[in-house]
Amino acid sequence: MKWLALSLFLLLAAAPAYSQPAPPLPEKIEALTTLLQDPEVQSWIKRAEDKSTPSPTPSSEPSISTWETAIRTRMDRIAAAIPRIPAEVLKAAKRVREDAVSNGYAPVFLMFSGLILVGMIVERLYLRMRSHADNGIYGLLSVFVFAVPLAIIFFAVHWPPLVRVALLVYLIAFVGFRLASALVVLAVPREGLIRAQILVGAAVLAIANSVAGSLIGIDQDVVDALSYLSSILLLALLLEAVWSVRTRSLQRRFTLTFAMVVIWALWCLGLKGLFWIGAFALILPATLQSVGKAALRLVPNATGMRSVLITRGARAAIIVVALAWLVFVWKMNPEGLAQRDPALSAVFYGLLKSVAVVLVADLLWHMAKCWIDGQLVTSDETGLTPQETSRRGRLRTLLPILRNALAAVGLTITVLLVLAELGVEIGPLIAGAGVFGVAIGFGSQTLVKDVISGVFYMLDDAFRVGEYIQAKSYKGTVEGFSLRSVRLRHHRGPIFTVPFGELGAVENMSRDWGVVKFRISVGFDADVEKARKLTKRIGATMLEDPEFGPIFIEPLKMKGVEEFGDYGMVLSFGMTLKPSPMQSFIRRRANLLLREAFVSNGIQFAQPTVNVGGEGAAGNASAAALQALNKNTQPAATIDGNPP
Repeated sequence: MKWLALSLFLLLAAAPAYSQPAPPLPEKIEALTTLLQDPEVQSWIKRAEDKSTPSPTPSSEPSISTWETAIRTRMDRIAAAIPRIPAEVLKAAKRVREDAVSNGYAPVFLMFSGLILVGMIVERLYLRMRSHADNGIYGLLSVFVFAVPLAIIFFAVHWPPLVRVALLVYLIAFVGFRLASALVVLAVPREGLIRAQILVGAAVLAIANSVAGSLIGIDQDVVDALSYLSSILLLALLLEAVWSVRTRSLQRRFTLTFAMVVIWALWCLGLKGLFWIGAFALILPATLQSVGKAALRLVPNATGMRSVLITRGARAAIIVVALAWLVFVWKMNPEGLAQRDPALSAVFYGLLKSVAVVLVADLLWHMAKCWIDGQLVTSDETGLTPQETSRRGRLRTLLPILRNALAAVGLTITVLLVLAELGVEIGPLIAGAGVFGVAIGFGSQTLVKDVISGVFYMLDDAFRVGEYIQAKSYKGTVEGFSLRSVRLRHHRGPIFTVPFGELGAVENMSRDWGVVKFRISVGFDADVEKARKLTKRIGATMLEDPEFGPIFIEPLKMKGVEEFGDYGMVLSFGMTLKPSPMQSFIRRRANLLLREAFVSNGIQFAQPTVNVGGEGAAGNASAAALQALNKNTQPAATIDGNPP
C-alpha cells in the first residue's frame, strides 16, 4: 500500500523546493532535449520500436484461446511492473520538475497550489458578496466561479510541455472533484456524505494519475499496474460503504459484495463492455433516484409539468450519457468477439435505440399523466359560471378514461417500436393482432357491448363523477369509471359496479335543478289561507339561512289542496333547488318547521275518526269507547318526495 499511496500523491508533490535554473545549454542541444521530453515525440519513438519488433500474426478470427493468452500475458506484464512503480513515478516527477525549472518556472506542486489558492480567493469574494439563500444552484455556481480564474491563468501562460500536461490533468481533476462533491451534497443523505465524498475523491485521483502517467511518459505497464492498485482501493471503499449500512439485510449485503467483486474482475480481465454494463446495472437505479431528488433541490419551487420535465429530463440525461459511454467503449474495442459478430452488433445497437424509444415514451406518458392529474385535482368552484362548473365536471368524468386509454395505447406503441428496433417484423404481429381482436369480439360480445355502450354514454354526457343517478334497480352517486363499468355509491354505503351494457335508461337527479315535492294531511276545518301564509313565511326564513339559502332557486310554497282524503285535506308543497346532496336534508327541515308552525297556530293534522250515531246511554258509551281508542292513535302525515 506504500506504493499505492506514493503513486496517488507523487505526481502532485514529488518536486523539491524551488531552485535556480540550470546554466543554459547550446541552442541545438537545448532544442533536442526539449523534443525528446515532448510526450508526442516519446510516443512516436515507442511506436516505431514496436513496429520494428516482429510480432506473431494473429488469427483472422479471435477465439477464446487467443483471448485467454492475451489476458495472461497482460497480467504477467502488470505483475512484473508493480515493483517498478516507485522508480517510474520518481523519474516522471523528476522530468516534470526539470522541465519546469529549466524554463524558469517554479515546481509543478507550487504552481498547482498557487492556482488553487487564486481560485479559492475569488470564490471567497463571491460568497461574501452573495446575499441570496444558499441552495443547490448557487453551490454549483460557486464551483464555476472557482474554475474561471484557473482557466484564465492557465490559458494565458505558455507552459512547458510536461508542465502543461500535468497542470491540465490535475486542475481538471480538482474542479471535477469539486463539481462531483456539490452534486453529492444534493443527492446523498447527510449520514453518508463524507464517505461518498472520499469515494469520489479517490476515483477522481485514480483517473487523473492514470491519464497523467500516460501523457508524461511513464511506461504503460506501470500505468496499468497503478490503475489496478487504485481499483483495489476503490473496491475496498465500496465494500466498506456496503457493510457499514447496518439497516441493510445480510443477504443484500452479500449480494452487493458479490456483484461488485464480479464487476471488478470483469474490468481486470479487460472485458470493458461487460464491465460497464454491469456497473451501470448496479448503480443506475440508485443514481437515477438521487439525480431526480437533486434536480428538484436545484429548482425547489418546481411543480406540475415543470417538475416532471426537470426530474425526467435529468434522469434521461444520465441514461443518455451512460449509453453514449457504452457506444464509445464498443467503438474503441473493434477486435472484440462481439464486434466480429454482425448479429450481436445489430442486437446491441437495437437495444440502444430501444432505450431511446422507452425514454421518449416515458417522458411523454408522465407529461400527459401530470396534466390529467392536475385537471382532476379538486378545486374551489365558488364563483364559477354554471357552464364552467359543467365543463369541469365532464373533465373529471372523461379524463380517467382518457388516462387509461393513453396508457394502453402508449404501451402498445412502445412495445411495437422496441420489437421493430430489435429486428422483429411487426407487420405480421399487427395483422395477427387484428385477427385475434376479431375473434375476441365474436367470443365476448357482452364485453364489446359494455365498452361500446360506455363510449356512447360518455358522448351523450349522460352522467358525470359526483352525480346521483338511478338506472333500473341501481342508484347512487357516481364514483368512477372503467372501460366497461361504472361504480355507484349507494346513500347507505354499498358500492354497485354496473356494466354499461346493463344500465339502460339513466335517471340523472343532479343536473340543472330539481323540484322537491311533498304532501301533508290536515283536518277539514283547517284554515287553508293561514297555512299558505305560514308556508310562505317559512320559505322566506329558509332563504335567509346561510347554509340553505344558496341552494334555493325557488322558495318553499304551498301549491294548494291536492285532494280530500277520508280524514282530512291533503295539502301539496314544493320548492326548486339546485343539484345538491342537501336536498333531502332541506326537505326534512321544511317538514319540521311546518309542523311547529301548524301546531302553534291551531292547524290540526288529519287523524282517523269515526262518527257513531245513537241516543241515550248506549250511544254515549260507544262514543266514549271510540274517543279512548283514538287517544292511542298517532297523528298521520303523508309525504311524497324524491328518494334520499
